[in-house]
Amino acid sequence: MDELQPKPAEAPDAVDTESLRTVALAVYVLQALAFFWGITAVIGIIVDYVKLDDARGTWVESHLRWQIRTFWWGLFWSVVGIASIWAFGLGFLVLAVVYVWTIYRVVKGWLKLTERKRVHPSL
Repeated sequence: MDELQPKPAEAPDAVDTESLRTVALAVYVLQALAFFWGITAVIGIIVDYVKLDDARGTWVESHLRWQIRTFWWGLFWSVVGIASIWAFGLGFLVLAVVYVWTIYRVVKGWLKLTERKRVHPSL
């Protein structure tokens, strides 16, 4: 007889912020590992873009966007640094700044993630 009972209306799927948090944590690890194996940053950016729609409207979305910006700005300034080595010889300084900036962003994001807080957008 239970089969004939109407089922209660199901609530729309709630966003599982804990699994999204785990994804963001994994991407921070991938970004950190990129200092040794650059390909891990590419894997991380792909994961970020795949999960971004799932995270929309949650506090985790700020982390995915933070990671995306970290990747693209880091790549841009790395290219500028490499080009500057050939052209001006100052590229090593640019690359050193990019290196420190990326470490700062990974650490700051990771700490905010462990506190379950948003990362405020900035460059």
